Amino acid sequence: MSKETLSTSEKEVPKIKLGLQEKYEEEKKDLPPQPEPLSPDNIGDTVDELPEPSGYRILVLPFTPKNKTKGGILFSQETLDKARIATTCGYVLKMGDLAYKDKDKFGEPWCKKGDWVIFARYAGSRLPIEGGEVRILNDDEVLGTVKNPESLLHLI
Repeated sequence: MSKETLSTSEKEVPKIKLGLQEKYEEEKKDLPPQPEPLSPDNIGDTVDELPEPSGYRILVLPFTPKNKTKGGILFSQETLDKARIATTCGYVLKMGDLAYKDKDKFGEPWCKKGDWVIFARYAGSRLPIEGGEVRILNDDEVLGTVKNPESLLHLI
C-alpha cells in the first residue's frame, strides 16, 4: 500500500452538524424544567394524597397521550390539552367500598384497581391536581376495559 492511501484513510471524518441543534440545546438549558404529566408509572406516593372515593364511586386517572410520535414529530401543547380533555380512557387508582357490591345490578365487578377503563366523555367529576387531573366516576359509568389505551388514541 502506498503512503498516500494510508494517510487519507487515517484522516478523521468530520462529524455531521445539524442546523440549529446547538441553538435549541442552549435554549432548552435556559428554560425551567417541565413537570412530566401524571401517568400510572410516575404517580407513586401521590395516590395516598388523593381523595378516597365514597360509596359506589371509582377514582380514575385519565390517559395522557405522549407528546411525540414514533417518527419524532412533537405535538403542540394545545393539541395535547385537547386530547387530555377529550380522553375517554383512564387508569383505576382507587375504588369505593360499595363499588360493584350490588349483585343484582352487576353480577361480577366490571373492573378492578389497576385496570384501564373506557368511560363517556363527560362522565364523572373532574378534580384538578398538580400535574393533571383525576376523575371520580360512578361504578356504572364504566363502559369497558382495555389492555392498551394507546390503541384507542386516534384523536391526534
